[in-house]
Amino acid sequence: MANLFGVAIVQMQVVPWDAEKTMERMEQRLSYIRRAFPWVNLVCFPELCPTGTAPLDPLPPGCAWDATAEAIPKNIKGKRSGSGPLTERLAAMARRHQVWLQPGSIYERDGDALYNTALVFSPQGELVARYRKMFPWRPWETLAGGREFCVFDIPDVGRFGLCICYDGWFPEVIRTLTWMGAEVIIHPSLTGTVDRSAELIIEQAHAILNQCYMVNANTAPTTGGGKSIIVDPNGRVLQQAGDHEEIMTEIIDLDLVRRVRELGTVGLNQHLKQLRDFEGEFPAYTQGIRQGEMFQNLGPLRLPREL
Repeated sequence: MANLFGVAIVQMQVVPWDAEKTMERMEQRLSYIRRAFPWVNLVCFPELCPTGTAPLDPLPPGCAWDATAEAIPKNIKGKRSGSGPLTERLAAMARRHQVWLQPGSIYERDGDALYNTALVFSPQGELVARYRKMFPWRPWETLAGGREFCVFDIPDVGRFGLCICYDGWFPEVIRTLTWMGAEVIIHPSLTGTVDRSAELIIEQAHAILNQCYMVNANTAPTTGGGKSIIVDPNGRVLQQAGDHEEIMTEIIDLDLVRRVRELGTVGLNQHLKQLRDFEGEFPAYTQGIRQGEMFQNLGPLRLPREL
């Protein structure tokens, strides 16, 4: 038995700080994927891709980094109201190409707060999921952090979870999504720094520890560091991109997640079952993370300026 599902990652370079031209490039790549790989069901883009965000490139004169920020409907069921132009255009792209679309993330404005928010659209253009990045990259990223985890179902396929870039450095995020039933974690990133090599190891670790697929789209150089990656529930790297623009396609099997969780990683380690059956308690969960001894001597979270 197999429950097969076609996934594509678009590792592309944005047009720095130009959302309109970047969206045109996204549209071109969607068109190509639908022509060349009509079996692909879900297309994933990197973090903040539709906005043209390019942290290493200077802002053009008169351009604000949050110029594309817009409201996103809180109620994702039924008819949308109050959507901004990026949200509506992305919905139209999904509908036009008849594909599940995870376009990375956009800047969301909610009152005085700004969030880094990932969206998912159905092939009918319906907004089916929205997720605010919980762990902005402090102290460099000053956006507000979200508070709600996000999973969504693709009918007759399985349950998917969302997280964004630096969220991946917190194993509690992926474990919670797994606890909520996620079998595939979609993880858009915008990493152009030297820690990308560590992130690749983290993706494998998440897949192994949670017996799930990890689908991690990163931006291509020079804005990002590339090396997007897809890992299966046994921790095997199915594909890893290079350091250039690239489209990766992969057929994943949701039944493999269920087999690995039932029979164990590579037929050996049934650690999720053992965690379920564990009768003890984890003090970090029951007493509160801030109470840990290790945290008591840590200084404030700030930009280091001296050794």
